[in-house]
Amino acid sequence: MTELAPPLSAAPAEEVSVETEASSDAHAISFSELVFAHFSWWQNRTEAVVDPSLSARYDTARRAFEQRHGEIVSAYWCSHVESAVALTEKRGLHRWLNPTWGFHRESDWATQSSPGVAAALHRCDELAVRANTVLTGVRQRICMQLVVASAAHLLSLVDARTKTTDEAAMAAALKREQDALDEAEAYYRDAANGQAQMVYFGGMATVALLLAAIAATWLSISWATPVAALMAGAIGAVVSVIQRINNGKFTLDYDVGGPYAFFLGGLRPLIGGAFAIAISFAFTGGLLHLPVAADPNTDKPRLALLVLGFVAGFSERWAQDTLTSLLPNANEAPQEAPPVTPAPAATTDPAATPAAPEAPTTPVAPASPVASDLPQDNVN
Repeated sequence: MTELAPPLSAAPAEEVSVETEASSDAHAISFSELVFAHFSWWQNRTEAVVDPSLSARYDTARRAFEQRHGEIVSAYWCSHVESAVALTEKRGLHRWLNPTWGFHRESDWATQSSPGVAAALHRCDELAVRANTVLTGVRQRICMQLVVASAAHLLSLVDARTKTTDEAAMAAALKREQDALDEAEAYYRDAANGQAQMVYFGGMATVALLLAAIAATWLSISWATPVAALMAGAIGAVVSVIQRINNGKFTLDYDVGGPYAFFLGGLRPLIGGAFAIAISFAFTGGLLHLPVAADPNTDKPRLALLVLGFVAGFSERWAQDTLTSLLPNANEAPQEAPPVTPAPAATTDPAATPAAPEAPTTPVAPASPVASDLPQDNVN
């Protein structure tokens, strides 16, 4: 158990034996009441006359507090103001169960004139809540210890402000503690992401093994292309996630909790298997060409479909691009014929344009005389 407090000034050595009695308060002791009891007891120890009742009051309050929240394993108590931070550990009924950690802070009186320290302590509260909710095991213990260490250092700055007025030194110290808090947050993100990856992989492996068992049982009876593609796609999806985890390029939303990460991991083999089935139907249905001789006496077509199913589950983007290439692009507007530009009209210049030759006229023969017009002989 670690408790930090400034050293006491010289006080008369006096042993006081006080018999503590059980608390008669009906309400549970809060951390604020424990802080006040500790501050009164601590201040009284620096005086010439020690009041045994203050020590008994503090012991009783601490015992009641630890009975409810667990043992105080690390704490910092201010000596000039009623403020403190503490980390409690409450073990379960069985030793193999993870303990329950609690981060407690009472610093409103110390940070009234230090908004920067108050904001940093609020970050400690937020980080403690996340670490206590998301992390488990040794990761949780380390992160909670980092949080209470940062909070203790921040609280020591405002506790020491009553002794010094060097604002530059206080600002530099605050900057160092903020950097340390950034490192604690970075540790939490890495630890939470790694823990979420384990839960995600657990859900993915569970569904993949279930699909593989069903597919193996089915294929041992008779060959079915969709079932084989489903198994190959699920295996490809698992291998794809393992490769991304090894490359450090697989991040998850770790604040959603373990059950949701397990659910998302279980969906991954199903998605890979669905793409693999669609790709297998596209090849067997003739939409895509399989560059393998369709010989029913060999296993080459089946092996080729298994490879394509694995690739479809391994790379969903490739499967999507392959399937979308089969469909016409409905979003593309039909191409219109380019507009025809009319030829420019020819300009007529009477001076420049030669006159068309006149058609030759045909001479008209004189009309034949009519009988009445001819001279008539006198006939007797």
